[in-house]
Amino acid sequence: MSRTEPVSAPPRVHKVALLGNPNTGKSTIFNALCGMKARVGHYPGVTVEKKIGRMRTARGPIDLVDLPGTYSLSPRTLDEMVSVNVLLGRQPDIGEIDAAVCIADASTLERNLYLLSQLLDLGVPVVLVLNMWDVALRRGIEIDIERLSERLGIPVVTTTAHRGEGIDRLRELIEQACFGDRIRRARFDEFPPEFYDECRTLNTALRNKGIELPDYLIERLILDVGGETEREVARWWVARTGPTGGNHAGASDPRTPSAAQHSPENGDGAFPWISARQRLRAAGIRIPGVEAQVRYSWIRRLIDQVVRAPAQRPRTLQDRVDDLLTHRFLGLVVFLVIMFVVFQAVYAWAEPLIGVCEASQAWAEDHVAAIVPPGPLRSLLADGVIAGVGAVLVFLPQIAILFFFIAVLEDCGYMARAAFLMDKLMTRFGLSGKSFVPLMSSFACAVPGVMATRVIDNYRDRMVTILVAPLMSCSARLPVYLLMIGAFVPEVAYLGGWIELRGLVLFAMLSLGAVVAIPVAWLLKKTVFRGEPAPFVMELPSYKWPSPKVVVVRVYDRSAAFVKRAGTLIFAATILIWAATYFPGDHRPLDEKTAELERLQAQQHSSTTGPSGGKATDHDDPTAVEARIAELTRQINDANRKLVATSFLGRTGKLIEPAVRPLGWDWRLGVGVLAAFPAREVIISTLGTIYSLGGDVDEQTPGLRAALKSARWPDGRPVYNLPVAVSIMVFFALCSQCVSTLVVIGQETNSWRWPVFCFTYMTALAYLGALLSYQLGMRLAG
Repeated sequence: MSRTEPVSAPPRVHKVALLGNPNTGKSTIFNALCGMKARVGHYPGVTVEKKIGRMRTARGPIDLVDLPGTYSLSPRTLDEMVSVNVLLGRQPDIGEIDAAVCIADASTLERNLYLLSQLLDLGVPVVLVLNMWDVALRRGIEIDIERLSERLGIPVVTTTAHRGEGIDRLRELIEQACFGDRIRRARFDEFPPEFYDECRTLNTALRNKGIELPDYLIERLILDVGGETEREVARWWVARTGPTGGNHAGASDPRTPSAAQHSPENGDGAFPWISARQRLRAAGIRIPGVEAQVRYSWIRRLIDQVVRAPAQRPRTLQDRVDDLLTHRFLGLVVFLVIMFVVFQAVYAWAEPLIGVCEASQAWAEDHVAAIVPPGPLRSLLADGVIAGVGAVLVFLPQIAILFFFIAVLEDCGYMARAAFLMDKLMTRFGLSGKSFVPLMSSFACAVPGVMATRVIDNYRDRMVTILVAPLMSCSARLPVYLLMIGAFVPEVAYLGGWIELRGLVLFAMLSLGAVVAIPVAWLLKKTVFRGEPAPFVMELPSYKWPSPKVVVVRVYDRSAAFVKRAGTLIFAATILIWAATYFPGDHRPLDEKTAELERLQAQQHSSTTGPSGGKATDHDDPTAVEARIAELTRQINDANRKLVATSFLGRTGKLIEPAVRPLGWDWRLGVGVLAAFPAREVIISTLGTIYSLGGDVDEQTPGLRAALKSARWPDGRPVYNLPVAVSIMVFFALCSQCVSTLVVIGQETNSWRWPVFCFTYMTALAYLGALLSYQLGMRLAG
């Protein structure tokens, strides 16, 4: 007799949120607790990165949610709104949070406590981590940890994350917070009593309209004039009550000034939080200034009780280095030198790895040719899959090296200095220093760069940054530069080999987009987005040695994202391009000739030594075999050229050739540019497919570079030369050949007119730049 056992539900995985100001070592602590493996994605409905790692403990697993670095939990940006929703348990894909770990820089504790004071308002259990403890001790800063913990009512732990010090104690506190040994829920209650009375009144008014909000968001609704909470609640209020004034409809559009910016005379007094602000102002409590006043007053009292620091910190070597790196002129020179060294290293360090990639690709193609008979399947595998994706993956070493340098510069604290330095220059063109970080991120990929603009509070600055971010030379452009430079720029060295001409050209191409972005941003700010520039405020973090683990994780994550893209989008595009090149021609005669050629080549090879390594046989006349091989090779090359010319892709290319001919391009290159619209890298696999590398390449000059060098116009002139190569690189430096970027721009701006505008102006710039480059180059070449 069978017995049914009850099925128990799987145990709930506890969740803990990690948050802190930027540059406090949060990523280092996250990696120390979870290891290198983490699940990376995006929160539903937004493009904010979601990073979750699992910490293993003796009492069960704990998921750590790494929230975006932020200076406050006043949700004025979408990044901060996501963080608040996660902490309040309002994020459906995360669920309830058991505790929060606030990571602060012990050497600048006063600035970091503002975020902690807001976190205490949420009512979640909190653990405070004083990271960079070694820096605080080195500066002579003494912090009474026990008294600080007592005054805050929460556990406090000190760490030096890059050395692993204090991580075990932090792990214990997180485990205690999740498994029974609950830590206390401290609250921040320093606001005047009138403020809390208005919060209760507002909560009642919202509930009467069916709007339920946590206490923290009720407070934010009053304090944050024009914040994300107000925009969201205003939409709900209008939906439930109907517009009572002509200005309420605008509250539903996050791109317009919020309802709180309208005066009561215009009908906005119907919003109860605006009435609450008016009553508080009448009581002498200024909104929003009261928050900074109350919180910083509390912070100063706390610091006076628990922190002792030298009255005047002596100048150190780091201070003198900072004077140089942030100098108005010398700092810019140092920045350019650093960028120059980075791009030179892309060539010098990557060559051995490139050789391995190319050898692996050739090995795979040879094995496919040996196993699969001539026909569509072999062509698909060799000319489509292997030659296409492999031609992109071969550039992974350069991309990984570039990401390595960016990660090191970010982790050591230099990137913040670069942002401060660049603000002096960028304000002249209508941008702020906050735009520098998104623009620098766009050098890896414009998609995260566009997403990173959410940290820019000013709407006009954010929009201009979004529209010029695709001009930064992202990693997808790098394969195009490397292909053209390697094939057509001569190997010339200067200063005893320390500086290469190819490195100089690469530096120029990677800098071109940023240089062009300056006048474009200025023009946009003077026309479409006119207005007063926002002030720039950014904390300069302490210098520290980059964490090897953090650097490795960042390089791995970004390189893996590039590989994933090459294995999905580029793979699909390669197959489509192969099909457009292969069909509708009849390949059976070509396949028969290819099979005969391979049979004769195998026979010729075996006849050199005989079946058992002895004397060569004379079964066939070697001279006749060699002549037949030469004739078949010529026929196959002719057949390939005719099939490509009559294919679907070839016919399209010939239609657009008159438009690209002034750029020095033939129809094949025009087709490659069109096919690269899904992603710029696709031009590599497209050209490889169009030129049929497996049959056209001499063994002395293998690969795509040789195929480009051998391409000819009908009159015998080379299609490619140095002016054409420069024309191609300039076009790709300025064009908007990336569907992913355009889609993200549409999502971030909540409108498709901006992606269309971006694609139009960038394509026009690219065509004009390529035209001038080619025509000027040909005239200089004589």
